[in-house]
Amino acid sequence: MGARRDRFDMRMADQALSRKVNGKMKIAERSRRSERLAEIVAKVKFPYTPTVRSWVSEIAGKPFAQLDEKAVKALVAKKG
Repeated sequence: MGARRDRFDMRMADQALSRKVNGKMKIAERSRRSERLAEIVAKVKFPYTPTVRSWVSEIAGKPFAQLDEKAVKALVAKKG
């Protein structure tokens, strides 16, 4: 094995460790973000900010343009 392969293997090992360590924090942050954005949807009227639209389309599994306000409220109520 050459030095290039050794660097590649070390980089892969470092990335795997980073995913393991950071993944736990990201899971917790995603749940906090979901709670926060669900509260925003409950308080704010349609049209939403781009951040909220992106989150809604992610949990709905379809583009935001295909959703209306009733569908968004029902989706958030079902999720929360």
